[in-house]
Amino acid sequence: MAEVSTKPYLVRAIYDWCTDSGFTPYIAVAVDQNVRVPAEFVNNGEIVLNVSPLATSRLLIDNEAISFQARFGGVPREVYVPMAQVIAVYARENGQGMAFEVPRAMSAAAPSADRPAADLAAAGEPLSEPPEPPKPTTERPRLTRVK
Repeated sequence: MAEVSTKPYLVRAIYDWCTDSGFTPYIAVAVDQNVRVPAEFVNNGEIVLNVSPLATSRLLIDNEAISFQARFGGVPREVYVPMAQVIAVYARENGQGMAFEVPRAMSAAAPSADRPAADLAAAGEPLSEPPEPPKPTTERPRLTRVK
């Protein structure tokens, strides 16, 4: 029997915590040929998406992928993100969340601190100052106390 990944369960847990706490859940995604997102919002092979209930419709977070419909520049688009490409899930307001190991194809193009991520607000429009997602690391994950 193949081992089931904990990643989709952790993504759903952080998403639920964000929405229950009144925060805006964001996901950072390493874009590759399997990810379906508007290419004009991809920056250095990454995109940060607002996945709040107000920003999405038909949101589905299952063990294989995250899919939903959202408006980008007023145009409805279908979004599909394989779970392997999710590099972080966090609350926009305080940055608390969880980062995951960067997929192999992205490790050569690791995110830099001086580059802003493409960030989408609830209406699908870019924010004036996008928050920085937690930086993915290759360190072993540790549990931290959340207030």
